[in-house]
Amino acid sequence: MNLDEAQRKKVSDWIGEGAKLSEIQTRIGKEFGISMTYMDVRFLIDDLKLKPKDAPSAAPVNIAPPKESVGTTPANSPAATVGAPLPEGQTGGAVSVTVDQIARPGSVVSGRVKFSDGQGGAWLIDQMGRPGLIPDQQGYRPAPADIANFQAQLQNELARLGF
Repeated sequence: MNLDEAQRKKVSDWIGEGAKLSEIQTRIGKEFGISMTYMDVRFLIDDLKLKPKDAPSAAPVNIAPPKESVGTTPANSPAATVGAPLPEGQTGGAVSVTVDQIARPGSVVSGRVKFSDGQGGAWLIDQMGRPGLIPDQQGYRPAPADIANFQAQLQNELARLGF
């Protein structure tokens, strides 16, 4: 499908406003009377050398490797919950980590974590090895002791599973 210059300008404006490809597809159909598939819209955006704006996502929390490792807790299933205590001198409540049987899209391995204050979230490690934490409650930040406990448990669980 070919669009005239006015229509191309309109599509460029929509991209500038932050419209998603599916929204652009709908607008092209309603305003221009042109039926396009989602893939056609993707090719059009590419041909116009435009780049859709990424939606703001929850900023992942960087997880540094722990200074000390703790013993692993054996489990009976791939989605095991571990609750290893912290080494002497560190404080923190009960933190539990689970590993998903099927990783989240865009990640090599993922799972869930529940911190000592009852708050939880999803964690993941992407294809580049970058860790991320997506809290259930927007803006939540776990206590430093909970992060240290989480890191140790995650490292041990992933080692147990062969990662």
